[in-house]
Amino acid sequence: MSLGPSCRPHPGPGIARRDLLKRGGALALLLGGAELAWGAGIVAVRVWPADEYTRVTIESDRALAARHQLMEGPDRLVIDIDGLELSPELRELVGKVRADDPFIAGVRVGQNQPRTVRLVVDLKQATAPQQFRLEPVAAYQHRLVFDLHPVRAPDPLLALLREKTQAEEQAARAVQDALGEFIGRMERPGIPAAPPVAAAPKPAAPARPAAPPAAVAQAPMTPAPPPPPTAEQLRKIDRLIVIALDPGHGGEDPGAIGPSGLKEKDVVLAVALQLRDRLNAVPGMRVMLTRDDDYFVPLGERVQKARRVRADLFVSIHADAFMRPEARGASVFALSDKGASSAAARWMAQRENASDLVGGANFRHGDAHVMRALLDMSTSKQIEDSMKLGSEVLGQIGKVGKLHKRNVEQAGFAVLKAPDIPSILVETAFISNPEEERKLASEEYRAELVKALTTGIRRYFAKNPPLARNRAL
Repeated sequence: MSLGPSCRPHPGPGIARRDLLKRGGALALLLGGAELAWGAGIVAVRVWPADEYTRVTIESDRALAARHQLMEGPDRLVIDIDGLELSPELRELVGKVRADDPFIAGVRVGQNQPRTVRLVVDLKQATAPQQFRLEPVAAYQHRLVFDLHPVRAPDPLLALLREKTQAEEQAARAVQDALGEFIGRMERPGIPAAPPVAAAPKPAAPARPAAPPAAVAQAPMTPAPPPPPTAEQLRKIDRLIVIALDPGHGGEDPGAIGPSGLKEKDVVLAVALQLRDRLNAVPGMRVMLTRDDDYFVPLGERVQKARRVRADLFVSIHADAFMRPEARGASVFALSDKGASSAAARWMAQRENASDLVGGANFRHGDAHVMRALLDMSTSKQIEDSMKLGSEVLGQIGKVGKLHKRNVEQAGFAVLKAPDIPSILVETAFISNPEEERKLASEEYRAELVKALTTGIRRYFAKNPPLARNRAL
């Protein structure tokens, strides 16, 4: 006779607990990483659009596993993320796509399978997606990143030449208009003629920096590199003084944050945009920005951008923080291949060099070797010219406010390692100092700073003409 359920012997609490642990252990052995990640919580989703590339970041409390594929008719990127259920945080991704995003037309989110969330990214153009994961660092937890690069990157040399041509055409039209008005007034009786005055041409808005063409193994498409510049293009570009301005940080990397919440990445971008316009107004000068919007650019890529346009100078702009809030004053740094000139310079170089980890650089095999090779190629001539440039700039910004150090300091900043371009890093002020944070937020102070930087750069070129320097790509 069989016993009913209520009549069966009930195991004691110790036996029940042991059985439960055994079953749990066996289940853990059978399940893969994706199943164990089931229930991962989404912390935030972010979209960083730019002409260079658009980044989509999904931040979670556990590492996520995903796979993607490109599909046509229409063009779209399909992403399956395992170990997730649809959540309000993921749905927020739909509303974070901007209408002016160059790459993404829209995003659809759905629960494709019980343990898989599917994202469908509708594309505006052919892209070469890169997918990678970032370990927790700084204020971030686990990040799953998708970078959407154009299949073919624009040529930065041609962009500079096109911009120069547009500015020249603008200036010519302004002179013709003024001359036509003068002649018209001469021909109309009873109207005194005024001498023609050519309107000051406005600097043409520069093309955005070129996207890095590299791809990872997961990417099904590899961006084609831009064609090499022709001899005629190089002759034209050599007639210009090309200056690479590098606003530090950007995108996922906010840089230092002041006591009231002012972000370094926003301050230095505002300074760089203003400085670009002022330098572009100087005849024979043209500026390339390593970034002209709020997106992240790896340190090595900033250096390579300057080299692609055969820059005569590289100026990286920052507004850093220090361990003590009372630290104040502007500083200028050049590269050192023999150690830092001070403990503070070493500390600041280490902090800035960590930008790739915070901002989310997609480190590929060989990147570290490339950076080491660049440092090995750095010549004493490059460092000597950088010190001259730094001295001119430091002398001018010292007229605007207090200097942290009266001499150009040196340290191993990764962003200064272009072997053939004089390069400096300018710390405009300490954003961690409440008084200097207020100054950095002031348009008047930034305008004075831009004027000083412009004067320092022009004084350097007056003493060191770029054509007298042997330059190589």
